[in-house]
Amino acid sequence: MPKMKTKSSCKKRFKVTATGRILTGQAGKRHCMIKRSTKFIRNARGTTTLSAPDEKIIKGMMPYAR
Repeated sequence: MPKMKTKSSCKKRFKVTATGRILTGQAGKRHCMIKRSTKFIRNARGTTTLSAPDEKIIKGMMPYAR
């Protein structure tokens, strides 16, 4: 069997944790930040974990991620 390829876009955007969850950057922070509240900006800092249905999709695109 040939090796499966990892989606290049996924290896740039996602990271798998030790427990198998997937970390990604927080969405909604690229532009239009002037109208966002300070609380929103503060809470959206750093990374977030994907929901279970989204996680299943991404894991299919990253066959060798552990």
